[in-house]
Amino acid sequence: MGGEMLPPDEAGPDDVVLSWEGSDVVAVRLPQLADSLDHILAAMERKKGKPLAELDRKSKQEVVRILEARGAFSVRHGVETVASALGVSRFTVYNYLNREKNV
Repeated sequence: MGGEMLPPDEAGPDDVVLSWEGSDVVAVRLPQLADSLDHILAAMERKKGKPLAELDRKSKQEVVRILEARGAFSVRHGVETVASALGVSRFTVYNYLNREKNV
């Protein structure tokens, strides 16, 4: 997910501090979910070997299925971000999502 480890005394309010036998050992700073979505989309492009916008409709539907399973659409502006990466409208992404629920 792209987390970052840092000393416990540098932990912020959103960081997770891990303790061992009562002593703080390390803090973990998790990335913002929106940043993670960008990383996931970039990884999918690398896996497919070309920009997601150049995929055929069936492949784009598969991408949407994978992203839904990873929680991409629970991120603020997730649908818009995915639609932009796929080169389709938000309406098309919603259609792909609804198609999966009706199958």
